[in-house]
Parts: sequence; C-alpha cells; structure tokens
Amino acid sequence: MRTLLEPYQLGPIRLRNRIVKSGIYEGRCDENGFPVQSYVDFYETYARNEAGAIITGFAYVSREGRAMQPFQSGMDHPDKILHYQKVTNVVHQYGCPIFIQLAHSGRQTLKRVTGYTPRGSSSKRSVYFREKPEPLSTDEVYLKIKEFAEAAFYAKESGFDGIQLHAAHGYLIHQFLLPAINTRKDEFGTDSHAGIGFAFLEKIILATREKCGDDFPILVKISGAVDLKPEFTLDQFKELIRFLDAMKVTAIEISYGTMDHALNIFRGDVPESLILLHNPMMSSRNRIRKMINQVLLRQYFMKKIKPFTPAYNLGYAAIAKQITRIPVISVGGFRTGDEMQEAIDLARTDLIGLARPFICEPYFVQKFKSNGSYSSQCVNCNFCSVMCDTKNETRCYKH
Repeated sequence: MRTLLEPYQLGPIRLRNRIVKSGIYEGRCDENGFPVQSYVDFYETYARNEAGAIITGFAYVSREGRAMQPFQSGMDHPDKILHYQKVTNVVHQYGCPIFIQLAHSGRQTLKRVTGYTPRGSSSKRSVYFREKPEPLSTDEVYLKIKEFAEAAFYAKESGFDGIQLHAAHGYLIHQFLLPAINTRKDEFGTDSHAGIGFAFLEKIILATREKCGDDFPILVKISGAVDLKPEFTLDQFKELIRFLDAMKVTAIEISYGTMDHALNIFRGDVPESLILLHNPMMSSRNRIRKMINQVLLRQYFMKKIKPFTPAYNLGYAAIAKQITRIPVISVGGFRTGDEMQEAIDLARTDLIGLARPFICEPYFVQKFKSNGSYSSQCVNCNFCSVMCDTKNETRCYKH
C-alpha cells in the first residue's frame, strides 16, 4: 500500500514524502521583490519540519506584472539570484526540494501599485479589480514569454529545483486559457477545437526549456473550474489536461477559480468585518463608500460563495488521473491524515498540497508522523487569506 510518508519520485527530484507545501503569498520581501531574512526563515521552517517539497508563493516575472500585495517576491532581474540562493541553500540543508512559483498578474492588479496600466489577454475587466486592462499586442505577448523564460533561468541559477508556472486563479496565463476572458483574434486566441487559449502557455514552456534545458522541472498550477461566464466546462478541463500531458510537464497542481471570487479558491469563513477594514478593494474611510462596499460584499460576492467541503478539488484531480500519467497534486480542503491517505490509497491524486494547514502548523508533517489520523488545527477562518492584502507577513491569526 502506498503511504503519504513514503518517498516519491517527481521527475528527476526525489521527495521524502507526498505532502507538498503549496504556494502561499509570504509578505516577506522588500518593496522591490528581494527576499528578506524572514523569507529565508519562513522556508527553513517548512524544510526543517519535513515537508515533502516546497512551492513558494507567486513571484512576479516583471514589475508590470506584480500583484497588489505590497511585499510580493520577484524573480525579474539577475541581481536577485544571490539573494534567493540564501533561501535554496538553507532549504537544501534539510534535504527538501523547493520550486518557485512564477506569475504575471495580468488584469488582476492595480495601476497605483505597479505604476502601469494593467495588461491582459483582452480588454475585459475583472469584476473585483475593476480597472480596465489594455490588451497585450502580439509582440508584447512574445515579450511576456521571454520574461517568463528569463525568470525561470534566474530561478535555476538561484538553486531552485524547478519552477511552477501559475496558470490558475485568474493570473495572466490563466487569462489566456479562459474563453471567458481571451477574445483575441491573433495566434494567441482560443483554439477553435478545444475552446482554450493554449498558445501562450505552450510557448512559455518551450521557451523555458530552451533557456533552462529539457531536464529542468516545470510544474503547472491550473484551476479545475472558474466562476465566470461562459463557464470553463469539464470537457475543456479534460482538454487542458491532455495538452499538459502532451507537453510532458513535470507535475500538475489542481486548484480552483480566479481572484474575481477569491473566497471560492480558499473556502471557509467569510470574515466580513475584517474584509471591510483591511481589503484594499473594500475598505474606505468614507461612510457612504463603506455602506456601498458592505452591500456589494453581501449582495454580490457572498452570494457566490461555495461552502467548504473536505478535499474540495479532489474530483478534478481524479479526472486528471484518468487522462495522464503525469503526477497530480491536489490542493484545497485537506485537513485530516485519513482524508489524505484515502486520496492516495484510491489513486485519486499522487501528491497532497497544503496551504492554510501549513500556515497554521508548519510542523504538520511531524504531527502526522506521530498520528496518522491527525487533524489540522486550521479552522478555515480565512483571517490569513484576508490579511495577505495588507502589509503584514502571512501568518495564522488563531494559533
């Protein structure tokens, strides 16, 4: 019988167990995206406490593509290589592989943060971020491809064991994949057969391999479905898995949704007062604006909230497993050792991704080693998720 704690071979990388720390925004870099000491300490803690592998939070590939979070990491310049080497050197001392997640926010950012008008696959605006993006020209799309490949090379030089391309949660690569957003008529539009915009992601993968070599691991994070119209169908999801299978990526992590309805990505409680106080899109000192935001939150966003259920993305992982032999990581809603072990026993996923449970308990794996039925102390309060949009470092606010 396969167990969570047995080693696992992920491409050329040996994992000491099947429990992966999934990408989490850290809030531990300076304003220029350089990691500070607390970033190093953050990942040393997970490595020391025996995570099978680490996937970092999203690092922008260009200043224009940074998110609205003020202390996001960046992998956009060779000057950062020496700084990130401090991270990988420490993590590797504990025998833990670490992958950096690369992203461009596309339309999901703000001009007052980046200094640039948001750019996207089209001019369709996000209902959450509200700013109308300028569509990238064909030449500019090729520039973005180059930026992703260069960022991957900087990551390799920094000692990372591979990269994860963030093609989920409504960020730029995802914007090209989704027919609800990608209305382009050039070569980067949607595939007429599959109804998905494959070309941007395909060219990023090919450019990365040309820059970093065919043996440099490329993980890809995708969303199984989204809360947009037209919807991303199950047939389209299957086509996406077939595409990634044909591209022979190293692993596929399956999440959900876009930042338009972010609380459907990380489900659980909706801390309304905290959102209205701290969220950059919902907070205001103006009394009338506060009332409008409260109505908007309650009458629009909260009505679309999906309830928390255990392992809520596992169904998509199980479908992917029927299509591809590429390792699949399922993230979202795992809270007990029994849930995780059952998912492995039934071959519904190959690896388990944890985010909030690791924020709550960086030592979760050691707890599980002592008790195979251990239940995470995370109560899905989502304080950590909401506070990611502030100047605070990401941490648990309940324990």
